[in-house]
Amino acid sequence: MRISTTIFLTDETIAPVRLARELEERGFAGLYLPEHTHIPVERTTPYPAGGDLPREYGRTLDPFVALAQAAAVTTRLGLGTGVTLVTQHDPIALAKQIATLDLVSGGRFTLGVGFGWNREEAADHGVDWPARRDLARDRMHVMRALWAPEPTPYKGDFASVRPSHAHPKPFAGPAPRTLVGGAAGPVLFSHIADYADGWLPIGGRGLTESLPVLRAAWEDAGRDPKALQVVPYAVLPSPGKLAHYAELGVEEVVLQLPPAGEGEVLRVLDEYGRYL
Repeated sequence: MRISTTIFLTDETIAPVRLARELEERGFAGLYLPEHTHIPVERTTPYPAGGDLPREYGRTLDPFVALAQAAAVTTRLGLGTGVTLVTQHDPIALAKQIATLDLVSGGRFTLGVGFGWNREEAADHGVDWPARRDLARDRMHVMRALWAPEPTPYKGDFASVRPSHAHPKPFAGPAPRTLVGGAAGPVLFSHIADYADGWLPIGGRGLTESLPVLRAAWEDAGRDPKALQVVPYAVLPSPGKLAHYAELGVEEVVLQLPPAGEGEVLRVLDEYGRYL
């Protein structure tokens, strides 16, 4: 099982270059970064975990800039987003950004896709909240059309693109590894089967019950049963938990690091080293 990590990198935490070097030297498999463009002060959307919204949510570094720094100082470390809020981006510009990072990193990028929870943040980007999942699906298909080897059109209800010359392409094509985050359910599983390589379940709870349902949706869509990837995300590890994931066929797990300074983050990496 590959052991990757995620962290809310901010202007107050360990720096991306320092963390990336430490992760690769210690043998961790990857670094995934979350995304929030901004957090409106007047917010009525409750924090999903309950209580006050943690300080780091309003201070996150741009994940693509930080991951580009990480790519430049490593050669093996996987690089990913957990997650990219696709509805908050222009898909044509995002397609180039993703393909460029994947190319310059030698194909090490994983696109984590999410639909968001903060209505006010999304509203400032012009997102119609009830339609956000359909909007994300259309924008994913726009990007996949731009990544195609030949000029390819796509026309959806919420986004479209005409046949275009668009380079660079992802390193290994036809798209970078793509994982969709979110709670288990038929809508989410239809998205995974439609345009992704697998699921990024936060915390990894309930996999025993959810995985058979996801596998059924995946196979009903004509996807190769052996190709489905499930990567538990933001996990606080224990030996029993990781053993359970292994029994379910999980090949990668993403452990949560604290949004802290260098000393504390390195101390936690020392603790997590026993799982490598």
